[in-house]
Amino acid sequence: MDIPNFSKKDILSAFQFRHATKEFNPNKKLSDDDINFILQTANLSPSSFGFEPWHFIVVQDPELRELLKPVAWGAPLKLDTASHFVLGLSMKTPMTKWDSDYIMQMMKEVKQFPEDVVEMYSKFYREFQERDFDLDTDKKLFDWASKQTYIALGNMMTAAALTGIDSCPIEGFHQAKAEALLHDKFGVDTEKYGLSYMVAFGYRKEAPQHPKSRRDFKDIVSWK
Repeated sequence: MDIPNFSKKDILSAFQFRHATKEFNPNKKLSDDDINFILQTANLSPSSFGFEPWHFIVVQDPELRELLKPVAWGAPLKLDTASHFVLGLSMKTPMTKWDSDYIMQMMKEVKQFPEDVVEMYSKFYREFQERDFDLDTDKKLFDWASKQTYIALGNMMTAAALTGIDSCPIEGFHQAKAEALLHDKFGVDTEKYGLSYMVAFGYRKEAPQHPKSRRDFKDIVSWK
């Protein structure tokens, strides 16, 4: 495998370019290759224990986009104009509990651990959930899974920016109503999956009106 050799200047330039695009150019679309590239960076993202507790729904059907508007106050303009609109789902307890069928399948079939490693890994993962992180409620487990899914979100938006594609992460939605809609109209098993975020991709309609503002670097980093 070749060692990546991207210039720091180009990478920082992409971070400067990226902004939360409020309105996209509805006439300019991502190619299939573009959106698949972005989604592949989600697929290759790291997750705790490597268990990938996520699923991504790309919503291109105009009728389904319309149904999302009443439950997602932060999304209507993006739903109307974005080239691609993605829902980031995270797994709930039936999928992420240390002894779930999904976790066993990940260890045995995806990671192809031998039985003794499965037993050791299961014990370690159980101790992590029950002792180290105190993941003893459904909400705690879902929030923990969401942390992993957000890593994929960051990587997707960075990959997009590096290739000149705009994005906007969205948490402006009513979670219970949105998940009821996902169950009723999108075929999502909401016993197993919950909605963590939405994210739109496309090309900005116009340049940002204000320069990027951030706290001073020295205020966010400490050296000990």
